[in-house]
Amino acid sequence: MPALTVTEHIDNAVRKIDRSTAIDHWDRNLGRYDAEELMSEVLGRKLTKGLLDRVLDGTSKKRFAAMVARRVKGEPIPRIKGHYPFRGLDLLIRDNVFVPRASSELLAKEAIKALRRQRGSQVAVDVATGAGPVALAVANEVRTADVWGVDISTDAAQLGKDNAHRLGLGNAHFRAGDLLDALPRRLRGTIDVFTIHPPYVLGSDLKELPREIREFEPLVSLTDGSDDGLGLVRRLAAEAHDWLRPGGVLLVEVGTYLSRRTQATLRAAGLVDVTWTKDELGVTRVVSGRTPRSNARTAG
Repeated sequence: MPALTVTEHIDNAVRKIDRSTAIDHWDRNLGRYDAEELMSEVLGRKLTKGLLDRVLDGTSKKRFAAMVARRVKGEPIPRIKGHYPFRGLDLLIRDNVFVPRASSELLAKEAIKALRRQRGSQVAVDVATGAGPVALAVANEVRTADVWGVDISTDAAQLGKDNAHRLGLGNAHFRAGDLLDALPRRLRGTIDVFTIHPPYVLGSDLKELPREIREFEPLVSLTDGSDDGLGLVRRLAAEAHDWLRPGGVLLVEVGTYLSRRTQATLRAAGLVDVTWTKDELGVTRVVSGRTPRSNARTAG
């Protein structure tokens, strides 16, 4: 049997991925995207016509086959590769830590804009930080800012630290603890921006998630156990008054179906100027609110 070219290996992989019942096939071209991304990882470069026509060597063939087998079982691509690109940063990915999503780049962008408007010292805190993509992006793009990432998972906090060290971001700090418990007390009343991508999936909806999410993401990163998915947001909004500067902002990334309820939650906590931001596809991704300039709570 003649040796297969890179293109032929990709085509075979596409057929296997497309047949997988463990994957959410939200795009009919997903199998090809996945197969090409894995092949590019194996070859260590972007795919070009010249590469596609080459015969794959034995070592690369075995590595590619192993990666495809993992994907067919539902394992997310970033976890298979071990790294993920986020606003120009190459982030390490490990088991037991939530895989970053491209949708969170808008959350980071809004935090960066808010910090750059702040004169003097700049402090940002990313809650439920996971691998730290938002905190690291903010620290990278606003080098004068003091940026903190907190997560209830010690694995997540350690991965954030490792990513910060690897990227040379000395202004990014990571700690493990429940909500804000791990933050230094000296930060009270000094924070300019809170960001959070909360675990907003309802417990009753967990079984409806695709296997690639349900079986590979930590449960604590998917749901907070509340009836409406906003338990963690309510807690953070209530505590924001004690931690944010007067006029400081809380930015929440949510599914678009939770936008109105999230807005109501922020208003009920006494935050003002509650608004929302849509992504380039016109989908609401980030809901925001501010503490009153007087730092006195406003009735919701």
